Amino acid sequence: MSDGDRPSGAGAPGRESRPDPLRDPFFLRLQAYEGLPAAVGGSGKDPVNAPMIRHWCEAMGDTDPAYRGPDAVAPPTMLQAWTMGGLSGHTDRSGAYDELSGLLDEAGYTSVVATDCEQEYLRPLRPGDAITFDAVIESVSPRKTTKLGTGHFVTTRMDVKAGGELAGTHRFRILKYTPAARPEKPQQPQQPQQPAERPRRPRPVVNRDNAGFWAGVAEHRLLIQRCAACATLRFPWLPGCNTCGSREWDTVEASGEGTVYSYVVMHHPPFPAFDPPYAVGLVELAEGVRMISNVVGVPYDKVRIGMPVRLEFLAVDEELELPVFRAGGED
Repeated sequence: MSDGDRPSGAGAPGRESRPDPLRDPFFLRLQAYEGLPAAVGGSGKDPVNAPMIRHWCEAMGDTDPAYRGPDAVAPPTMLQAWTMGGLSGHTDRSGAYDELSGLLDEAGYTSVVATDCEQEYLRPLRPGDAITFDAVIESVSPRKTTKLGTGHFVTTRMDVKAGGELAGTHRFRILKYTPAARPEKPQQPQQPQQPAERPRRPRPVVNRDNAGFWAGVAEHRLLIQRCAACATLRFPWLPGCNTCGSREWDTVEASGEGTVYSYVVMHHPPFPAFDPPYAVGLVELAEGVRMISNVVGVPYDKVRIGMPVRLEFLAVDEELELPVFRAGGED
């Protein structure tokens, strides 16, 4: 019998047949979860509401008028936000998804990374809409090898309803995987130890859109862009006005007065040239725009929202000065 006449599936002498991943017993166990519910009869913790829409738009910098006023709709990309359970989670989650995740953990696929999501919008969501949702384990892939490691992709589909009417579909995909082994670095011959130098702060990225700002910093001036068409102030610097779209602009110099609008205290991860913990503030300038910088002059745990601050310029090394904000004193 020639190789061409050999029955399908038979291996030629000296040639190793490759296993079919679709017949792998473990994969067949995983595949049995396809179609099972991941959440049943879930309810959004809050109806669609204007404050959440406002917070979302402020965070995204989205000034579309469709999201404001008495006829406002929610940004379509908020679809999943209305279903989230927050820190306390949901009580209506199905056990099937947890079982599947546990099965993967037991097999050594203990790491997880979100890979992508897909959304389909069927109707706009408006303030007052009550949100319900159901989710299903849509698919589990055969074992795949990626640069991160080897594992299985798990896709869930969530159907989001408003007032019982399907409003959109959200597909979310993760990879549960075993991390790939890192190649060992070749040992380098030991060099005589030199006195340790303090790491330099990262350099800011200066380009044609923000070069004027950094030129102002070099002169100890904090410059804010002003639209030449509608006079709207904007910060950080942008090539065009996000209010009217004009590309024409000039600048005004900030007075240097401001207040802490919000802040975080950085503890981790430690980074060369930085000495945590330290406070990073979102400072609202007297001119109305906000910028992010360090808050200095008080201990990190004394920074407070509403605290008055004053601009100063900090020489972090012989080449770099940065604008920071000094608080007046401790509480």
